[in-house]
Amino acid sequence: MKERSFSDIIRNGLAGLFHIFAKELKATVRDEGVLIFFLLVPLAYPLVYAFIYTNEVVREVPAAVVDDNNSTLSRKYLRLMDASADVQIQSYCADMEEAKSLMKEKKVYGVIHIPESFSRDISQGRQTQVNIYCDMSGMLYYKAILLSATNASLTVNEQIKIQRMGNTTQRQDEVSTAPIEYEDISLFNPQDGFASFLIPAVLMLILQQTLLLGIGMSAGTARETNRFKDLVPIGRHYEGTLRIVFGKSMAYLLIYIAISAYVLCAVPQMFSLVQIAQPSTLMAFIFPYLLACIFFAMTCSIFIH
Repeated sequence: MKERSFSDIIRNGLAGLFHIFAKELKATVRDEGVLIFFLLVPLAYPLVYAFIYTNEVVREVPAAVVDDNNSTLSRKYLRLMDASADVQIQSYCADMEEAKSLMKEKKVYGVIHIPESFSRDISQGRQTQVNIYCDMSGMLYYKAILLSATNASLTVNEQIKIQRMGNTTQRQDEVSTAPIEYEDISLFNPQDGFASFLIPAVLMLILQQTLLLGIGMSAGTARETNRFKDLVPIGRHYEGTLRIVFGKSMAYLLIYIAISAYVLCAVPQMFSLVQIAQPSTLMAFIFPYLLACIFFAMTCSIFIH
C-alpha cells in the first residue's frame, strides 16, 4: 500500500475539517431546539434581565415601623429615615405581627423595629440597635432601606457624640465628629446601582450557559439520528479527533462571535451601562473565552445520551 505524503494528509485533514464545519452549521440551523439556545435566549434574556435593574436605584420604598420605644430619640431616628429619598414610612404598626401581614400583602417592602430599650440604652451609655427586616425578592428594596437606616444611624451617632463632648463652638463639633475629612467618589458606578456591576457578569454567564445547553442538545440530537446511537457518525471525513473537535468548534464560534458582539457591545449601550473597554479589546478577550466555553461544553456533551 502506497503511503500518503504529508501534503495529502494535511489536505485530507482540512477537507474533513471543513466538511464537519459545514455539516455542523447546517445541523444547527435546522434544529429548532438548538436555535432557541443559540439565538433566542442570548438575544432576549439579556434584555429581560437588564430591564429588571435598569433603574439602578428605587426611591420612596414603602416601609412599616414598629416603635416599641416611642421616645423623642426614636421619633427623630424615624423622621431622618422618612426624610430620605429612599424610604417612605407607610404605616406605624402596633406589633410585629401587623407589620408581617403588611409585608405578606406587599403593601410594604421592609419593617423598621425599634426595641423598647432604645433610648434607655443610649442614656445609660450602652450600645443599642435598630432591627431592619427587608423583602429580599428585590435587592433594590433591601439596598434602599439598609442605606437609609445606615445614614440615619450615622447622623444620630454624630449628634449623641456632640452632646457628650461638651464642645463650645461649631468648629469643635465638626472636628470631634469627623477628625479626618473624606470625600466619597464612586468610580464607574456613580449611582451605586446593581445593574452596573451585576449585568456584565450575567452577560458572560449567558454566553457560557447557552453554549453548554445548545451543544448538549445538539449532541443528544446527533445520537438520536445515528443508527448506532454514537455521537460521531461513521465516514471518511470523521477519521481523526482534531478535525472533529475543531470542525464543530468553528461552527459554534462563527455563530457566537456575532452573538457576543450583540451581548457585550449592543446591550450595554442600550441600557447606558458603563463601558471601559473598547469593542476591539472585548473581542480580543472574548475569542479565547468562547473557545474555552465551547471545549468545555463539547466535553460535557460526551456524557449526554
